[in-house]
Amino acid sequence: MEQIFFYIFAILAVASAIAVVAAKNPVHSAVYLIICFLQVAALFILLRAPFLAAAQVFIYVGAVMVLFLFAVLVLNVGKERLGEQIHHQSVIVIPAVILLLLMMGILVAKGRLTAPMGAFTEKALEKNTEVIGKMLFSKYLFPFEVVSVLLLIALIGAVALVMKEKGSQD
Repeated sequence: MEQIFFYIFAILAVASAIAVVAAKNPVHSAVYLIICFLQVAALFILLRAPFLAAAQVFIYVGAVMVLFLFAVLVLNVGKERLGEQIHHQSVIVIPAVILLLLMMGILVAKGRLTAPMGAFTEKALEKNTEVIGKMLFSKYLFPFEVVSVLLLIALIGAVALVMKEKGSQD
């Protein structure tokens, strides 16, 4: 039964990821990206990683997508033509996607894309959040802080771009 849900969530995630790239409207693209993030969170649930699923929803869907939608709406990116944005990259992308789907189909048919789901015990799953928290704030504290500084710099850059754009329009 889990394998059926895996295929449903994976197909929806891939389809919404393709829709992110194919959508002409940036707001529609952002909505498709939210759908893709939610499907990835569902896959984390199937992998019995509830902390990662919750982090996926809170951080990506909640914070990053709100920031992205805010930037899209403020910058008014939708005025550009689609041809200027993709620069005729479909000549490369279409064969690459076909090759990727063909390779994935072969691997699924041979049974090489299966994950052993019986290896998880309830005791190990109960300590999942505790172990991730201890590792994040002990061994990986420096990379955690570097990522937070990078996100802060990206936010400052986005605000600077918006202020520059607003100044040139007035």
